[in-house]
Amino acid sequence: PAAATWAKPTRKGEPLTLEKTFTPVGRGVSLLIACNTFPTWNGYPGLFASLVTGNPVVVKPHPAAVLPLALSVRVARDVLAEAGFDPNTVLLAAEAPEDRVAATLATDPDVRIIDFTGSTGFGDWLEQHARQAAVHTEKAGLNTVVLDSTADYKGLLRNLAFSLSLYSGQMCTTPQNLYVPREGLATDQGVKTPEVFAADLADALGKLLGDPQRAAGTLGALTGEAVRARVDKARALGGTQFGGEPLAHPEYPEAVLRTPLVAVLDADRDAETYRTEWFGPISFVIATDSTARAVELLRETIAAHGALTASVHSTDEEVLEATREAALDAGVHLAENFTGQVFVNQTAAFSDYHGSQANPAASATLSDWAFVTGRFAVLQSRRPAVATQEATGA
Repeated sequence: PAAATWAKPTRKGEPLTLEKTFTPVGRGVSLLIACNTFPTWNGYPGLFASLVTGNPVVVKPHPAAVLPLALSVRVARDVLAEAGFDPNTVLLAAEAPEDRVAATLATDPDVRIIDFTGSTGFGDWLEQHARQAAVHTEKAGLNTVVLDSTADYKGLLRNLAFSLSLYSGQMCTTPQNLYVPREGLATDQGVKTPEVFAADLADALGKLLGDPQRAAGTLGALTGEAVRARVDKARALGGTQFGGEPLAHPEYPEAVLRTPLVAVLDADRDAETYRTEWFGPISFVIATDSTARAVELLRETIAAHGALTASVHSTDEEVLEATREAALDAGVHLAENFTGQVFVNQTAAFSDYHGSQANPAASATLSDWAFVTGRFAVLQSRRPAVATQEATGA
């Protein structure tokens, strides 16, 4: 409420009465540090949450993706001016790749809110050094899939192949670690060992990406040299591998495309590899001693390194419940038995949560109330009602 009258009864005479007013006040300057893969999708929530709570916003786009947010800032400034506000309520602060504008602004005492999407390294730095601000980060982590059993093996493969391919795995929600029991995944087409499952997944990827036009539209290009180097590093791991091969873009011959790489690892022998984030079109089929061990690894790795998504495939309700409990312990959102046209990468606005403050991969959740309410304070003023009456001549 904007105003309220408060009264406290007394033993003698009139009650003590106060007139109170309540005014929401913005926290201060908001800094939006955007990513290069989804500059608008990841940028708009913080931009509008800050504006609606009364905070000016400095938009700092990624050097590799300036145009989308530059256009957005231009439109925002035009609309603000038309509505009678100072257009400088929204500003653009572009930088060259070698600049450190983001770090400089982030530690400025006047910056009181920060929204960041990007690398774990810089996100951790912001959380540690921008102590004067409320810092909302969305980083990345070890997105995990527990594969126990399924009644729709083809649907599982199709769904997972698309999830791994979308934007060449350059999404914070792309699965990386796929746990399969050594004795195999029980399916409607028989038991599939980790090696067989990996081969079947590679075949599903081949069918999805067999048409060059569809492959280009699904994969897009690799965003930079760091991702390309990471794919090459993964290929150098050796062992049983599928994919990771160059593709030609039918419209942009200079674009760099790679098919998703799927490598088979051992849960005991290769822990150092799969407990590391491999951002890009890289995923691991990891042989575990049992489904129970896979669930425990989900809990351990996500609690330690974070994740944006987790998935489980099982026809056993006890396994589903155990995985759900592990996901709650680890602080990650869970998708169960996705075999159709809904994918773990997708987040529906105002119906799904994106990110979790409960694990290291993010310090904010889109779009819960806390994402908005921390951007303003409600301040009150109080005065005796008698003084109000006297001032008005009543």
